[in-house]
Amino acid sequence: MTDRTIVITGASDGIGAAAARLLKGQGAQVVIVGRSPEKTEKVASELGAPHYLADFARLDDVRALAAKLKADLPRIDVLANNAGGVMGERQLTVDGNELTLQVNHLAPFLLTNLLLDTLIASEASVIATSSLANRGAGTLNLNDINLEHGYTAQRAYSKAKLMDILFTKELHKRFHSAGIATAAFQPGTVRTNFYREYGGTWSFAYTSFFRHFLRSPTKGSDTMVWLATSRPEKDWKSGEFYKDREISKATRQAYDATLANDLWDLSAKLTNLR
Repeated sequence: MTDRTIVITGASDGIGAAAARLLKGQGAQVVIVGRSPEKTEKVASELGAPHYLADFARLDDVRALAAKLKADLPRIDVLANNAGGVMGERQLTVDGNELTLQVNHLAPFLLTNLLLDTLIASEASVIATSSLANRGAGTLNLNDINLEHGYTAQRAYSKAKLMDILFTKELHKRFHSAGIATAAFQPGTVRTNFYREYGGTWSFAYTSFFRHFLRSPTKGSDTMVWLATSRPEKDWKSGEFYKDREISKATRQAYDATLANDLWDLSAKLTNLR
């Protein structure tokens, strides 16, 4: 593990920070990416790890992050796209995208694509933190990807988590032969500040009453750590969705290859990816 470089977004708190601690303890070279300067620097200082700041609500931040990572890191063995959140009222980012969509899907889509050369050269694993909430996504309509109609915070989040699985599968389809391995996973409902980070109607419930019944961040990060430290195609199958180290069933649309391809093309358009 001492020669493996693992980049974790959303690593300033919750399962991202828990995974970083576990991976650092196993000897990995962990790279911390977070939005909050104070929390990100605190975790990085604790681990003696390099850190980078980026607000995924701004795609220019993602572009700057990718440029810095490419300049500083000769290889990336694992990219863990873990940053995300459940938002409150519907709002658009400075890039014109619905906030939930951008933070949970478009930003990691862009980051991964901008790092592709390094990831392919490193024969990297790309891991996406998804959720069983994908099963509540309903029908994913790419003609209303910004949810101008029928928006709720939970509905937007569920659809974004479905998009993460579709992205994982399409990334596998396009680049597995070039050396990329991919997986999405469900951490469970974890006792973190996840809902508090961006606000939302569920924030109080998940940070107060329900908090005592939830998984610890360490338990929630277990599958991420396992995917990051084990061997694709030997210990796990690329392109699949996992829960507790086992392949899990996602909603029906997660297996729609045409939808995955169309989502990729639309995401490239929305992020101005060339």
